[in-house]
Amino acid sequence: MNTDIENLFKDKVLGHPAGLFVLFFTEMWERFSFYGMRVLLVIFLTQPLFGENPGWANWPREHALALFGTYASLLYLTPILGGYIADKITGYRWAVTIGCLIMTFGHVAMAFETEATLYFGLALLVIGTGLFKPNITSIISEMYKGNDSKKDGAYTIYYMGVNAGAFFGIMLCGYLGENYSWALGFGLAGVFMLLGTIQFWLSKNIFGEIGAKPKKEVAEKETVLEDGDKLNPFTLIDKILIAITATIGLTWLINDPMSKIRGINLFDFKVGSYEGTTFMIVLGILLFVYLIVSRIIRYSPTVRDRMIAVGIFAFFTIFFWAAFEQAAGSLNIFARDYTARDLSGSSALVFKIIDTILTVVPLAIISWVLYLLFKKTFSKIGLSNIVLSISFIIIWGIVVWKLNNEFSKDTTEVGATWFGILNSFFIIALAPLFSKWWESKYNPSVAFKYGFGLGLLGFGFALLAFGSSDIPQGAKTASVSMIWLILAYLFHTLGELCLSPVGLSYLSKLVPGRMIAFMFGIWYLAIAIGQKAAGTLGGMIDEITANYNLSTFFLIFTIVPIVAGGLIILLNPVLKKLMHGVK
Repeated sequence: MNTDIENLFKDKVLGHPAGLFVLFFTEMWERFSFYGMRVLLVIFLTQPLFGENPGWANWPREHALALFGTYASLLYLTPILGGYIADKITGYRWAVTIGCLIMTFGHVAMAFETEATLYFGLALLVIGTGLFKPNITSIISEMYKGNDSKKDGAYTIYYMGVNAGAFFGIMLCGYLGENYSWALGFGLAGVFMLLGTIQFWLSKNIFGEIGAKPKKEVAEKETVLEDGDKLNPFTLIDKILIAITATIGLTWLINDPMSKIRGINLFDFKVGSYEGTTFMIVLGILLFVYLIVSRIIRYSPTVRDRMIAVGIFAFFTIFFWAAFEQAAGSLNIFARDYTARDLSGSSALVFKIIDTILTVVPLAIISWVLYLLFKKTFSKIGLSNIVLSISFIIIWGIVVWKLNNEFSKDTTEVGATWFGILNSFFIIALAPLFSKWWESKYNPSVAFKYGFGLGLLGFGFALLAFGSSDIPQGAKTASVSMIWLILAYLFHTLGELCLSPVGLSYLSKLVPGRMIAFMFGIWYLAIAIGQKAAGTLGGMIDEITANYNLSTFFLIFTIVPIVAGGLIILLNPVLKKLMHGVK
């Protein structure tokens, strides 16, 4: 009798189970909706109140970025809980389905464009992402049990789905929202989230028991561990510290935008000469550091050292994301208010041709993959295939309408949101080159990759600092050449390819299997801190521009990553020793 995994591998598309491409398209539509909304949010909140497509300019940039920073940070914290719920209660498939539905309602709520529905929609997106994000990748992991040699290729294909969704979501939701109606942009994200949900649910039969509800079995306790280490269960004090630090952290994340936007400060008190916010942050950090240190010292020297190495990488990850995630905030503002985006004559024609190629070629390739999936699985999941086909018919319709609309004009105004597609495009184009580099004899150490990635990120901001150097102090608008923003996105993406995938890879190598969940939680926490720092620092753009200039603002994001990158390269000998031979 064949197992569900063996049955999955019978129907192959491009050498992989057809089920992988069901997940590919599900993730693609989720990323389409996520990035489509994400690229609009800060621009919508800070768009002038008057004009053909008014926004909410009564929101200062600091307020908009404080809200976005909290939202982005929570997106990396709720998956910790979402993974636990799936493992213990729902199973992966139900968690993904429920998460998709919740996110659909979140996008619908945001389309109403009221402050109450905005907050409600963002809350639903945070909850839904928590259920979706960790569990769809868990289904892939379960699918490839016993086929580890094909797992790297599977995740590469899946990662292409992530970037394809981001690419088309930013392009199409951004185009509709920026040029016609914010409700259309937010609403389109919801439409494809719903279609992705239906497509995934109708395909459930292809997976058999993979990702189904966990069976209630009592697992045998490990008595002997592969590294000879001792089990290290959470003590009562550990759990109390986790509860306290989590409560402080979540309260501060919510309090930050609430105190700025509504003037409601939950930390409106003093402890001695310290403000309540400062006191609670310091208290939370001290308790968290004590928790981590007290746990690490209980392990054997080798495990302890490797966990310290992971902690160091996580710490430097904060600096990367704090700068990189300016893409969703201050770089969007720079694109809208400080970049020359009006093209005419031959330059307009060249842009239209490039934009057409960038849009049509990837969509044609993905449509071909859909055709292959359709041929292999229509007899098993025909309704799912039909829903997926309807999604692509809608996408092609919007793309043809968009291109026809643009070619009918003599001039072109490049949308501020258009620049957001560059990251996904550069990843798809350049990822194979970096993969070959890592597999060659010239593969550098992880510390060098981190340092080089941070340096490239800083260099991207250095180009922006140079390009904006002629903008006078306090200026609210300017017309800087768009080449500086394009080059910045190129170098930021090069930095991401050096650092982002590498960190997760080394985490899995350094940490014993029984501790993966705990250390992934620490890793996601580091990214969450970076996301919030990105919003907080990005919100200082008006203050720094008023007191100095825009170039100074970008210089901050130049200096900090480069210094951090240099420091981690200097730590390379220490990190090698802590890693105990892991390469």
